[in-house]
Amino acid sequence: MSHTEDHEGTRRDFLYYATAGAGAVAAGAVVWPLVNQMNPSADVRALSSIRVDVSGLEIGSQLTVKWLGKPVFIRRRTETEIEEGRAVEMSQLVDPVARNANIDGGADASDANRTLDENGEWLVMMGVCTHLGCVPLGDGAGEYDGWFCPCHGSHYDTAGRIRKGPAPENLPVPPAEFVDETTILLG
Repeated sequence: MSHTEDHEGTRRDFLYYATAGAGAVAAGAVVWPLVNQMNPSADVRALSSIRVDVSGLEIGSQLTVKWLGKPVFIRRRTETEIEEGRAVEMSQLVDPVARNANIDGGADASDANRTLDENGEWLVMMGVCTHLGCVPLGDGAGEYDGWFCPCHGSHYDTAGRIRKGPAPENLPVPPAEFVDETTILLG
């Protein structure tokens, strides 16, 4: 092999690598806009979290807000509702899983694991029946003084846990927290 042939091999290798590199950059330039267009738009990102003023919510009343296109129930529970929720044994529940975005997975659906505050006064949950997506009635509806879905007969207790009917899961608890004494941040 002569010195000239080594030189040719190096030049050829360089051309292969340069062409492959240019091809990879071109492919990335084509693919990136296609992938990026699947990200949520600015208006959707802006709606991914909302602040809710709960200063006017009296004990025993409920506020329904729309978050990500779905209703969210914010209930300020009475002492009786809190006591009823805490008195339930996990063995009595259809779905003993917490379904709470604020706590780690695997927690049980105890009343304390579903409420927003330590006292159990504030309950925030998605207002969509887990059976077929209807919106349950609140304010002590149903056999367990919580929520009732009249479409197919699902009964939820004062902590939003399914107790009777075709719904397979508890009403989910979205990510929520108090940012001050009267404002809840959803999302």
